[in-house]
Amino acid sequence: MSHSILLTGASGYLGGSLLAQLSHAKLPPYNHLYALARSESQAASIRQYNAEPLILDLSNQEEVIKTIIDAKITIIYFLVDAMKSELQIPLIKALGEVRKQIGGDQDVHFLHTTGAKIFSEHAGMPIDRRILDTDSNLYELQKSAKAPHSIMAQAINTNNTIIETAQSHGVRSYLFIPCIVYGEGSGFGNRISIQTTAVIKAAKKLRAVYNVNPEGALYIYAVYVDLLRSILSGENPESGRNGYYLASSGSVAWSDIYTAIARALAKRGVVDNEVVKEADDVILAEMGEALGCPKEFVAVQLGGTCTLRPDRASRIGWKPQYSPEHILDAADAEVELVLKHLKA
Repeated sequence: MSHSILLTGASGYLGGSLLAQLSHAKLPPYNHLYALARSESQAASIRQYNAEPLILDLSNQEEVIKTIIDAKITIIYFLVDAMKSELQIPLIKALGEVRKQIGGDQDVHFLHTTGAKIFSEHAGMPIDRRILDTDSNLYELQKSAKAPHSIMAQAINTNNTIIETAQSHGVRSYLFIPCIVYGEGSGFGNRISIQTTAVIKAAKKLRAVYNVNPEGALYIYAVYVDLLRSILSGENPESGRNGYYLASSGSVAWSDIYTAIARALAKRGVVDNEVVKEADDVILAEMGEALGCPKEFVAVQLGGTCTLRPDRASRIGWKPQYSPEHILDAADAEVELVLKHLKA
């Protein structure tokens, strides 16, 4: 039996761009490509990418399970919420039921999109050494992590819940870990990154770029399509407690990114000058007001030290397209893009 795929988050930045890529990706044969829609207008947009829309309320557990089973969906890409697990659990249970009904040797697959910051010091992960995404202790490190922020503790618990729930229902799970993403999205919905937008939005409000994380590093790029290709080819990519996939071409200091963004903002008169200043407690409070979050959470939005390094993605044929420094070269265009979409 051929696989049928469901992509959630198609109106978002990552999900929309992925849907656009899948419409022309040279993938092994599959049955149907579905994309989640919340309205008829979204459904019309989805059809433009040769995908079949599913209008579905993910909070309706009974409807979700019935829809997945009736459509015989065997692969789900979840790009909706990295912090909570309530919506993912019914999807995983439905995949487990599809597996039972299909029988035979065909596996079912669930990919959850998490984030590099959920593997940083903001989530209580160790940063005194490099950790590979193939480290056999990575699951245990997340289980034992003591996050200083409740929302990050919840996100770690979500990662663990995905793995544990999938295992109990016979579903192969994958945790995809995108790092900082930038550039114009290619989907029909949101076209700008949340991460770079936060830096620019705070700077626009305070008319200055502030460094909240001078020691930080970040990661770049994506591996969604290569993982899907591996699944469709029957290559059995590593999953479950060994299913962490970091997408990274290397690291760049946050201070260098702040500097590049400050230069681009100063050129446009959005900030008073291109000097990157150090944020004190008062400034953090003002930045939090601009971002709609407590001052204690500003550094989580605008920085973070993650010592996770990629290894597993290369095993399925992925290679980074750009060097880590590409984001610095692209900073001017990124600022122009974000300012165009930000409300005055």
